[in-house]
Amino acid sequence: MMIYPTIELQNGRCVSLNRGRLEEPQIWHVDPIAKAQGFAEDGAEWLHLTDFDWVVGDDGSQEIVQNIIHQAGIPVQLGGGFRTLDGIAKWIDNGAGRIVVGSLAVQNPDLVKQAAKLYPDQIVVAVDVFQGGLMSDGWRSTAAITPADFIAAFAEDPLAAIIITDIDADIADSDGSLGVVAQLADGARAPVIARGLSRSLDDIARLKYVPHISGAIIGRALFDKSVALSDALAVANARPGPTAGFI
Repeated sequence: MMIYPTIELQNGRCVSLNRGRLEEPQIWHVDPIAKAQGFAEDGAEWLHLTDFDWVVGDDGSQEIVQNIIHQAGIPVQLGGGFRTLDGIAKWIDNGAGRIVVGSLAVQNPDLVKQAAKLYPDQIVVAVDVFQGGLMSDGWRSTAAITPADFIAAFAEDPLAAIIITDIDADIADSDGSLGVVAQLADGARAPVIARGLSRSLDDIARLKYVPHISGAIIGRALFDKSVALSDALAVANARPGPTAGFI
């Protein structure tokens, strides 16, 4: 299973959000470029990067994002409120390995399908679920389509991956979230990356054995040092031990 260490930016600073609230970020006093390089040195194969300023329509930290892409040493999966095909093309041309779209896929799925055809295996669709509904607009709006039908709508498109987040887990540590993500993953054709379920090494160990989940995004736990990236990678990549034979 692939581990995607995550850097989330707001006003050029590394942050984590509490319950998705942009107005109440937890600020981590670290250099984002150095942090990205550290993740690569620890053995990460991909970096997941989100600029929250883009989500609300600001220009964000474009220079920092560009420097991370060029200096991290590993490919970057980039998200943050992409709204146009030109915006997607710009950042792929600037070196992003993948582009993550969420609300755009809900509001204009045909554009995202076009992007997937233009950039096969470089477009990732984010599926945010709350109380069984598909959310968009930064978790503020509920879409008319169900999460399962939304995923099925992209079954024939050459997506790089689908990121599934159960928002209930993010705001309430829901015990049922693993089941929600696993059920949705079962209906996906593209590789599925789970987000919001990796708070401990035990969480990663459980996710590893869930069918159809190929990766996990982990952020806050790395920044507050409750999980070391090297340990997370070791758990995710551990092979099952030998099984005793019986006569």
